[in-house]
Amino acid sequence: IVNSNSFLGVDGMKIEWKKLTSSAKMPERGSAWAAGYDLFADIAEETRLAPHETKMIGTGVALAVPEGYFGGVFARSGLSAKEGLRPANCTGVVDADYRGEVKVALHNDSGEERVVAPGQKIAQLVIMPFLSVEFEEVADLDETERGQGGFGSTGKM
Repeated sequence: IVNSNSFLGVDGMKIEWKKLTSSAKMPERGSAWAAGYDLFADIAEETRLAPHETKMIGTGVALAVPEGYFGGVFARSGLSAKEGLRPANCTGVVDADYRGEVKVALHNDSGEERVVAPGQKIAQLVIMPFLSVEFEEVADLDETERGQGGFGSTGKM
């Protein structure tokens, strides 16, 4: 941790962040080798999610992700496996040019009502590079051994 306005990854990349509410918490890692930084629910009171319901949960945090990177918002393994709570879009994307509040569309996959408490860890943020590409329309694509084989076409073994 550098100061209250930025945090560092293992490789030393600085991510600037802005606290949008007095109760917001800076994303933090659970261990020195963790890829993800926990995101916390910045809510005033407990929020209930009915079975199969999705609610937007704010984190009270805005980020300045460096150009050439994005913030991937992933499920926390324990929360999804034990409680059935995960991001509704499976992986959210915080683009480098986005400066609004990071929110998590939290979905309840379970058959029971779940409660999200203020300050609870609700997702994890992984900063990842991406390639900027150009798409070129062609009449034909190169041939491969797999060809047009879709889901399951390569077998289980």
